[in-house]
Amino acid sequence: MEREQLDSIEEEAKAMEKLANKRSLLLKKKEESMRKIRELGSLPADAFDKYQGLPLSQLWKKLHKCNTELKKYSHVNKKALEQFVNFSERKETLTSRKEQLDRDYQSIIDLMDVLEQRKYEAIQFTFKQVSKNFSDVFQELVPNGKGQLVMKRAEELVPSADTEDEDSLRPSGSGRGPSVDEHFTGVSIRVSFTGVASETKELQQLSGGQKSLVALTLIFAIQKCDPAPFYLFDEIDQALDSHHRHSVAGQ
Repeated sequence: MEREQLDSIEEEAKAMEKLANKRSLLLKKKEESMRKIRELGSLPADAFDKYQGLPLSQLWKKLHKCNTELKKYSHVNKKALEQFVNFSERKETLTSRKEQLDRDYQSIIDLMDVLEQRKYEAIQFTFKQVSKNFSDVFQELVPNGKGQLVMKRAEELVPSADTEDEDSLRPSGSGRGPSVDEHFTGVSIRVSFTGVASETKELQQLSGGQKSLVALTLIFAIQKCDPAPFYLFDEIDQALDSHHRHSVAGQ
């Protein structure tokens, strides 16, 4: 009797285990079906209600019919919507990044404009100082003479004598005009040892002694802008006559 009860309990346990396995399998299928339904997106409100009262055989027929209809669209990219969403998000990211790069680019251009303006002002300020010192020193070394420094500019930027001003040569930056480097191409020296304007000469037209005197004048003019405690020269008066030697010694 006891043996029969044990066998009966064992059979019932096996049956329960089979039912539990079957239940687990059905739950997995249900979860898979629900996942596929969610992937379909939004569905009509009566999408489930109108099929609940139908027998299983009829549901299978409708499912088979739907699958047959879907096969007609097998060539359609089923991931098109997902790809569209991904590409749209990437487009927004790239657009935002481009806007940020445009702002950064404009900030750099603005900074370049500021630096270009400061460079222009520094060149003008320094040149005016050196030019004034050059004229003063040259007049001390050559009492009857006259010397000046002339800023060289690109030929196409040189205005006429009656229209030349600093504003016309001021760099505009941002691609709106030439830069400082394009405005100024160098410095030339014009001197007259007699003070007569018609006898003004360029550096290459001077004699060896005159060139030495002009070179010393330029050195003294630059040193006046940033004086040092002492200066050491070696045989700077070798090409000078006695009169100019005394003038240089007085500096």
